[in-house]
Amino acid sequence: MKQGAIAILPLASGAAIYGFAFGILAAQAGFPWWGVAIMSGAVHAGSSQIVAVEQFSGGSAILGAALAGAALNLRYVGIVASLAPLLQSLPLHLRLLAIHITGDENWALTMAERAKNPAIGAAFLLGAGFVMISVWTASTALGALLGASLPDLEAFGLGFAFTAAFIAMARGLWQGRQNLLPWLVSFAVTGLLVMSGLPKAYAIVGGTLCGLILATVARQRRSTKE
Repeated sequence: MKQGAIAILPLASGAAIYGFAFGILAAQAGFPWWGVAIMSGAVHAGSSQIVAVEQFSGGSAILGAALAGAALNLRYVGIVASLAPLLQSLPLHLRLLAIHITGDENWALTMAERAKNPAIGAAFLLGAGFVMISVWTASTALGALLGASLPDLEAFGLGFAFTAAFIAMARGLWQGRQNLLPWLVSFAVTGLLVMSGLPKAYAIVGGTLCGLILATVARQRRSTKE
């Protein structure tokens, strides 16, 4: 576990920065610091949390915000499936814990290190995951605690910060040209649904599902060619 905890520190430092920024923005939207801390520990997914806070602050229904967040996290179905060889020897409670603390950063780092050294396994994933969820929860809570005492960011023209933070997270998920078409389709479908009058949360769900279907089809075609 120590090896994973140390290896993830550079990525955790970056997460702390945008986690702090997210906490400030969540506080500006009316979320208490303890609510942000609970959400970060329980959800542990930055993109979904940003969407949820945006939707709640905009008066959207809880169901719509939950569906939008769930749609953004559909990638974790594949991520968890890829962890089966690492987790199969663990007892159930540790498997569930490992799944909960797995994020894009510690999963990608674990897979990269495992490709170089097959001995890397669940302990590395858990060590890196504990550091990431601790840093994320602490940084978002601290940002929210300080953000509650700051003036309204909108008054300073900083209302774009939610979008900027989301773009920064999306950049970390970019894997190359194979992502371009699914992302464009998701963006286009979401935009069309919003313009048609559908609530934004449900539009995000629709756009995400379309992009996911297209990405799955493309991946299957690449596998067939190989």
